[in-house]
Amino acid sequence: MGEVKEPLISDDEGWEDLSRVHIPVEELSFDIEQVNNFCRTTDKFVLAAANPRPFERLQFLRGTENVFIDLILRPDGMMSFIKKMHEHNIKVLEKWCQSDVDGISFMDDWGTQNSMLINPDLWQEIFKPLYKDYIELAHSKNKKAFMHSDGNILALYPHFIEIGLDALNSQIFCIGIDNLKEFSGKITFWGEIDRQHLLPNGTLEEVEQAVKYIKEALWEDGGCIAQLEFGLGAKPENVYQAMKSWDK
Repeated sequence: MGEVKEPLISDDEGWEDLSRVHIPVEELSFDIEQVNNFCRTTDKFVLAAANPRPFERLQFLRGTENVFIDLILRPDGMMSFIKKMHEHNIKVLEKWCQSDVDGISFMDDWGTQNSMLINPDLWQEIFKPLYKDYIELAHSKNKKAFMHSDGNILALYPHFIEIGLDALNSQIFCIGIDNLKEFSGKITFWGEIDRQHLLPNGTLEEVEQAVKYIKEALWEDGGCIAQLEFGLGAKPENVYQAMKSWDK
């Protein structure tokens, strides 16, 4: 569910035929002044609308299973395409950084329920440098860098801290909050209340206790943002209670 079944980059031709793939240069057509006008209307922190997702973009174009195989075989066409995709992402983020937004964001879901989708060493070699470029670009323009990644990505936290990521939105209950205590004060935990169990099935008291648990375990001179996903199945009263508990 949620995976592309008929990818543009076919099994037969593979990365040798990219004729159906279009680099969306239209993403560069937004009006910076329009963005700045919006920023002037609010005193809130503003994140750019751009959201590069290199790992997921490969899957959308090639299919998930094929990408897993390709990451091991390293066909030249794929490695060349990653470079081209990254150059485009940098151009988009550079333009957003010329505006008055406060931060940029990017994403990729890297975890299953229990572990990473690929070997962490492979992640370090191919994908870590891409994110590092995004973060360094943001910081060079005095912007913050935010990222989202679902699943159990405990193995990636030290790497994101090393390359200077400001805030990470992850499934902290899936990872285990106790496992994340060592990182408090080193990175901002960009929200999340357990959306697998608590938000759809928990009691109001359990939701309040969860918020308290996050603050006690992960809050250190700030470092936590009150955020959650109000998704399918979540009880509105539990979502309301979570935000009410953060206010308290």
